[in-house]
Amino acid sequence: MQTTPVPSGATEAPVALEVRDIYKGFGGVPVLKGISLALEPGTITALAGENGAGKSTLMKIASGQYRADSGTVLARGTELPTGSTQAAARAGVAIVPQELASLPDMTVYENIFIGRELRGPMGLRRREMIDEARRNLAEFDLTIDPSIRMGTLPVGVRQMIEIIKATNTGARAILLDEPSSAIAAREVARLVQVMRKLRDQGVALLFTTHKMEEMRELADKVVVLRDGGLVMDSPIRDVSDDDIVTAMIGRELEDLFPDVAEPADEVVLEVKDLQIEEAHNTVDLSVRRGEIVGLSGLVGAGRSELMEGIFGIRRVESGEVRIAGKKVRRNDPGASIVANVAFVPEDRKGAGGVLQMDVLDNATLPRIEQFNIAGWLRQRKRRADVGAATESVRLKSRGLNQPMETLSGGNQQKVVFARWLVGDVDVLLLDEPTRGVDVGARSEIYRIVVDLAAKGMAVLMASSDMPEILSLSHRALVMRDSGVVAELSKEELQQEDAQDRIFRYASGLLEGTATTTADTQEETER
Repeated sequence: MQTTPVPSGATEAPVALEVRDIYKGFGGVPVLKGISLALEPGTITALAGENGAGKSTLMKIASGQYRADSGTVLARGTELPTGSTQAAARAGVAIVPQELASLPDMTVYENIFIGRELRGPMGLRRREMIDEARRNLAEFDLTIDPSIRMGTLPVGVRQMIEIIKATNTGARAILLDEPSSAIAAREVARLVQVMRKLRDQGVALLFTTHKMEEMRELADKVVVLRDGGLVMDSPIRDVSDDDIVTAMIGRELEDLFPDVAEPADEVVLEVKDLQIEEAHNTVDLSVRRGEIVGLSGLVGAGRSELMEGIFGIRRVESGEVRIAGKKVRRNDPGASIVANVAFVPEDRKGAGGVLQMDVLDNATLPRIEQFNIAGWLRQRKRRADVGAATESVRLKSRGLNQPMETLSGGNQQKVVFARWLVGDVDVLLLDEPTRGVDVGARSEIYRIVVDLAAKGMAVLMASSDMPEILSLSHRALVMRDSGVVAELSKEELQQEDAQDRIFRYASGLLEGTATTTADTQEETER
């Protein structure tokens, strides 16, 4: 096992937190297989791996939330009983989970002091706790009133308070599970400052992330888990991004994107003079059968709004949408579904799936009527069709009755994809199809998209991930100010300056002329 040299400013001290030869399984399925790693004082370690690799389980064992089947957890050289959060906390180990454990109806100071309230002969010493909480907050540049309710604060601020609570209890090893996943960019910047400050104070930090730029910005060391085993434990400066990705997925980065087949000539989706509510420009575009058209642009360019307008869930003021030559009624998602249009939204937890429902119900939501005969639900056929669809997207679940909310982000996205494989689809609208999922899940989603296109679907894909646009698209359309301002062919997307050109078009530094496939065909016929 490799360890990282202690950075300048950190003093020699016992290892803040160490796990040795940890094994853990659930229901006979191994989740962790002999994991050993050490967190040195004054260092930040990034814990990477695909969803299901065992990252959260390892953190929960290290913090006492889970009991290991075998192995040892040590804090500053002292062995801890596994499965005891109290013992871990007393030894200076704290965890800030992805789903924050703060109590929204209690005040900030009450959350900071919960379980260790200051008491005197007359009861709680509230003024003293408020004053100390204010000093704690000021130390991390938070100027909020300690007496306000936690539930009134943004997620990022509540997260900071959870970290403050950990340091206030004397934590010397802090574990953060996906700390930046649900907070705004400004709050991420503050999180980075806080983590660096704690590192400089000698605290050992371990954080999970899917974002390579966060690893580079924060980590002294990177640890990668794959299929429950430890496959990398190295100083971050000694490994490349490709090395990390290869360790995560078990294959080269070049294999991430599958080959894309040539599309047919038939235009399936045609959008003419479409103006979305509150948009400044109209849009013309077309997508052929088997074609993947990437939709690129900066935040606020109108990509999601265009997708929603085409599908009928965002109001359209004018223009038309045609599927296979037939006009589809505007502002009517039901008409779009009847016309064999599918929409996988960016917000899979909100608009994409119903988290309280199971996989079976989620996968048949838009097309439940096709299993209904005279008021009777054909459950056997429904289960067979959904089973085949989920198998085709390689869904990892305990079965069709598993609740959606218990699936990983990548598997939730796969259920939304599987939903549209249960029935016929001619047009597939994808809005940020891989946002929030790990590299391995991305690879499988890319394969699904390419396979669906090869079967004849016309795919319109909005993405902020430039490699997705460059590697998956037959063509790319660039949006700015709710209009399409440029189009790049497959040949242009393969040129070295493609990414720079797209950015320049999107930001207005370069002017382009956008044409649709239909326009090109009309020119050829003339």
